[in-house]
Amino acid sequence: MLEKYLDKIDFESYEDFLQNFHITVPDNFNFAYDVVDEWARIAPDKKALLWVNENGESRQFTFADIKRESDKAASYFMQLGIGHGDMVMLIMKRRYQFWFAITALHKIGAAVIPATHLLTEKDIIYRANAADIKAIVAVGDDIVVEHINKALPQSPSIKNVISIGPEIPAGWEDFNSGCEAAPEFVKPEFVNSNDDISLMYFTSGTTGEPKMVAHDFTYPLGHIITAKYWHNLDENSLHFTLADTGWGKAVWGKYYGQWLVGANVFVYDFEKFKPVDVLHMIHNYGITSFCAPPTVFRFLIREDLTQFDLSTLKYCTIAGEALNPSVYDEWYKLTGIKLMEAYGQTETTVTIGTYPWVEPRPGSMGKKGPVYDIALLTSDGRWAEDGEEGEIVVKTHDGRRPVGLFKEYYRDPELTHQQYHDNIYHTGDVAWRDEDGYYWFIGRKDDVIKSSGYRIGPFEVESALMTHPAVVECAITGVPDEIRGQVVKATIVLSKEYKGKEGPELVKEIQDHVKHTTAPYKYPRVVEFVDELPKTISGKIRRVEIRNKHTSQS
Repeated sequence: MLEKYLDKIDFESYEDFLQNFHITVPDNFNFAYDVVDEWARIAPDKKALLWVNENGESRQFTFADIKRESDKAASYFMQLGIGHGDMVMLIMKRRYQFWFAITALHKIGAAVIPATHLLTEKDIIYRANAADIKAIVAVGDDIVVEHINKALPQSPSIKNVISIGPEIPAGWEDFNSGCEAAPEFVKPEFVNSNDDISLMYFTSGTTGEPKMVAHDFTYPLGHIITAKYWHNLDENSLHFTLADTGWGKAVWGKYYGQWLVGANVFVYDFEKFKPVDVLHMIHNYGITSFCAPPTVFRFLIREDLTQFDLSTLKYCTIAGEALNPSVYDEWYKLTGIKLMEAYGQTETTVTIGTYPWVEPRPGSMGKKGPVYDIALLTSDGRWAEDGEEGEIVVKTHDGRRPVGLFKEYYRDPELTHQQYHDNIYHTGDVAWRDEDGYYWFIGRKDDVIKSSGYRIGPFEVESALMTHPAVVECAITGVPDEIRGQVVKATIVLSKEYKGKEGPELVKEIQDHVKHTTAPYKYPRVVEFVDELPKTISGKIRRVEIRNKHTSQS
């Protein structure tokens, strides 16, 4: 399959990869037809999706199965009047129907908006009206249904609400029976051009309303690097990415790139995360590749790994947040597997990564890839030298977007221009690069702390804090100080062993720990213990809320 899109697939070194990797983009590319249906044609029995739920039920789907079921769903959607350019939201958790629905919507040229089941009535109203969402396909559980039903009176663009079960609420369509009753699918005369919107995410930023990140139909090709050269997959891989289908990480890790490579995608459908269950999945099903945020690995290393056969597991990747080196070291010690980190955004695919030829350096995101021209821009507008921090930016040439870079912030040309102008896309993230080309994350541009002439990134202090046994979660922010301009504040969630021990002695112990773990000037002069940290829907820490709270209390 990859031969259709790459001039060269196997590379001898990182330098070879950097110089000779090239994606050929065909006209009117459509992932559903050109990848899913093509696999169904040339290898109909090839395994595509292994779905398992927490009740022990399992289903293995081949590419022929995915083609058949997505054809039914595409016909069903067309019967409802959904077609090219229509916006359809999918709130489907980890149910296997998600893969039928997203593939079907690609087949009719509609735009897919995956969304989390954590959305409230207010969230749904905002999204429906901002994007003129025409239909919602959702799990039929009480909480999701309640929020959608409450949102409908203020969401006039929504014409259909469709349930995949278990319940079919009054006034809702039945996705499963509707697909079975649909007539034979006939491909529309026109489906899409490369520049049409195929996928859109509402990003839950740490400030303001969510942005609408729109991707075109060529976006899946950018995930060849994600699956083949970061996850290191091949046609024999059984890959497990933990993410819920409502997050961008789902199409990163359990759809586009994996099926381009021809890997079998493993899906564990659960309601509440339990580390031991993840280990059981690897043990029971012979997972070969696993990807999750560093937080998940923090939980896994606390389990007794000797109780599980992890011998099939060959490769582990991490993203979503920066990695604390202590987690890397412990996982490697217990399993012999190195955690391969990467960096990207909802607006991109993998831009910086630890590829197979790159020896990981714990805490580093890795090196730049061949698709994006990455540079660091200093606060005074220079290109940063090695060892100098700057904003991560993508340089484009002659206005040509690299494959995988977003098309626009939907209906917001001002914001689009603010982030992407003069052939530069600004990520808003700050990093530094060492002399060997490795990139090291510092923090969001707005979160960097300026204290007594020093610039302090939140992540480096958080990494030091996380190595103390008292700290389960933490957030570092800058707070105003008359003498230093700003000082470092640590907002900490304590482990259960340290609950009730809050006080000057623990504060000093934690401060001393940071002084000995990183540069002493970075230690938190202000420490606050809290029960939980304020977060966005997607789990990002809202440092702005912590800063505002401190200011209002001062």
